Parts: sequence; C-alpha cells; structure tokens
Amino acid sequence: MIRIIAGEFKGRRLKTPAGDTVRPTADRVREAWFSILQRPMRGARVLDLFAGSGALGLEALSRGAVSADFVEVHRLALAALKANIATLDVNDHVVIHRVDALKFAERLPAGRYDVAFADPPYAGEHAARLVALFRVNPFARIFSIEHPADAPIPGDDTRRYGDTAVTFVYAP
Repeated sequence: MIRIIAGEFKGRRLKTPAGDTVRPTADRVREAWFSILQRPMRGARVLDLFAGSGALGLEALSRGAVSADFVEVHRLALAALKANIATLDVNDHVVIHRVDALKFAERLPAGRYDVAFADPPYAGEHAARLVALFRVNPFARIFSIEHPADAPIPGDDTRRYGDTAVTFVYAP
C-alpha cells in the first residue's frame, strides 16, 4: 500500500494493483516530485498518463487540483484506481480514460492541462516518445515523467532519487 503524502487526504492509504504489471512510485519520490510542483497544483487541471493506482493524480487532487484525468488500460490497475477514487470520494472531479496513453496524448490539443504526469513502464521507449510528442504539442504547461535514472530522457530539469529519475518538461 501507498499513501497520500499531503493535503486534504494526507495519510489516506491507496490500493495498488495486484501482480507485477504496475510499479507504484515510492512515497519519497512523490513527496519530492510534488515539492517541486507545489505552486502549480492549486486550481490545476491534471492529467495522469499510465495512471496505475492513480497515486499521482490523487495526490494532485489532495493538494488543490480541481480535476484529474486518468489514462490506464490494465484491468487490475483500473480496479485499484476506481477503488481509490471511491475511497477518497472524488468521483465528481475525475475522468477515467481506458485507452493507450500514447494514443491519448497524441490526440490532445495544446494547453489542455496545467500539469501532466506520466509513469510509463520502464521497459520500452514510452518515456522518450512522450517527451518528443510533448515538444511538438505541449498539452500541459508542465509535463513531468518518471523513468529509470540510468535511462536519461531529454527534458528541461531532471532529478534523481536512487534508481528513479523524474524529468520535467515545460511548455514554451
């Protein structure tokens, strides 16, 4: 289990999907990630790509975001995400999109969100592809993406936390 770090739902526990298809972001990484994004959360429209349990988007709602769109396709992750949304009673502030995250991001209009998160599978080129897509079509003011520290991606600012890195890309 993971927990909400701060805000309205501070300390609330979140379910994580059964199995090994989802790798939840460690509490300490999320805490540092949100410390960097502290001010942009108030009143933000948030996108959580490869949402898994929804920890990033739900943390954003806890810290003052007004809405969160979650994009996830895996059945077990969707079950955990829906349970977490129900537990926190935020149904009126969220939309779940059961679609491939890359295809979803490809169809977004520029500036649709204030803050976008992505925590794609570490295997494959999802992180680099999302950053390249964002450079062509900045669908948020700030896009931040988790990836392995030993697999750098081009961004504006990268922070490392052990074997995990978070890269931030800013709209021009």
